[in-house]
Amino acid sequence: MSDILITDDERDIRELISDILKDEGFTTRLAGNSDQCMAEIAKEKPSLMILDIWLKDSGMDGIDILKTVKRDHPEIPIVIISGHGNIEIAVAAIKQGAYDFIEKPFNIDQLMVVIRRAMETSRLRRENQELKRGETANAEMLGESAAFRTLKSQLDKVTKSNGRVMLTGSPGSGKEIAARYIHSNSNRASSPFVTVNSASIEPERMEEVLFGRETPGKGIEKGLLEQANGGVIYFDEVADMPLGTQGKILRVLVDQMFQRVGGTDKVQVDLRVISSTNRDLAAEIAAGTFRQELYHRLNVVPIPVPSLEERREDIPLLAEHFIGLFNRNQGLPLRKLADDARALLQTMVWPGNVRQLKNVVERVLILGDSNGPIMAKELPSADETAADEGRIVLSGGLATLPLREARELFEREYLLTQINRFGGNISRTASFVGMERSALHRKLKSLGVVTTSKAGSRVAYIDEETVE
Repeated sequence: MSDILITDDERDIRELISDILKDEGFTTRLAGNSDQCMAEIAKEKPSLMILDIWLKDSGMDGIDILKTVKRDHPEIPIVIISGHGNIEIAVAAIKQGAYDFIEKPFNIDQLMVVIRRAMETSRLRRENQELKRGETANAEMLGESAAFRTLKSQLDKVTKSNGRVMLTGSPGSGKEIAARYIHSNSNRASSPFVTVNSASIEPERMEEVLFGRETPGKGIEKGLLEQANGGVIYFDEVADMPLGTQGKILRVLVDQMFQRVGGTDKVQVDLRVISSTNRDLAAEIAAGTFRQELYHRLNVVPIPVPSLEERREDIPLLAEHFIGLFNRNQGLPLRKLADDARALLQTMVWPGNVRQLKNVVERVLILGDSNGPIMAKELPSADETAADEGRIVLSGGLATLPLREARELFEREYLLTQINRFGGNISRTASFVGMERSALHRKLKSLGVVTTSKAGSRVAYIDEETVE
């Protein structure tokens, strides 16, 4: 971005500045009065403005233009120039948001130093905003399981549209990664991705955070909706949004415009909305804590994000990805997964889903041996007090049963776990446990273990009606 708008009522001055800037590699636009200046800004926002204080035959002087531009486009740096400069004018210009003030006749080198500094400051501010928005966050989707392939297929179908998407799934399952994947593969990929953490914003500040505010002293402070203009606004855990704010968000979705807190002007925005929740919104609606109209506006394309339990086949792949990530970002050891560690990871309970898996991998890399593969003994277990290697610690219930009943219960839970580990694939399960496929089918039937389709994959469960 190197487009500079020069506004001065003296033609020789504005053309001289333009020639100098063009020699330095900038592109320029010229305006001789306030009407031309505002028309150029409306046509396309410049990267920087050079603005004369005194403008003959204009409805607005330089200070008026400065106030207007800083109200509507606070990110544009403005350098004020004047042949009638004095300290009062300079102070007034800086107070109204000017980047700097230069008095005519100006020194060319001084002008160039100020312009370069202003452009660099503007660039750094934009980059900082992008980092705060998380636009550089990783949107890589990893997995090979049937449940993952179903999810990715659904996400790919919505990337090219502007339809509103509702992502549902348990905490830590990767709903925000899915939202970022939609954004990064859409025609809005170069525009902002702004996250609204509904649960972390204090209810009394929600409207100010979303809509921004206007105050006499500070001018305009853009809210998250305005920052996301042209891109994606992501409402994370939307069920946590206060009821009053829900009504105002509903109006924004209908009109694509709003008023800042303390302001009177309407702000027009172009937004794609993606939202997520781990709650049953139908139950929230029945309880009166979520607006039904807002639900129907947001839930145009519902996409369920499977839990880690529904995609156990992907656990080793995800674990290896996190190992590489921690090696690159933190310098932690780049270790492989031993076969027993792979098997244990796939059979563990993951209430925290992918987020929990990532934390476990980081913990092992920090506390474990820096050499050799990660072994099962380094992973957290249901009973971390069991120090004796080679022993299985029995639960209290299992230890009180006769051998036949205990064996049947163990076989049921063992085979249930292995089938889910292999995504419901009976052939792979039979191969791992060392049984003929037909024999495994008979064993499963006798134990009351059946499989069904869920989230695009086969999931095993116990059919209570067939269990004595």
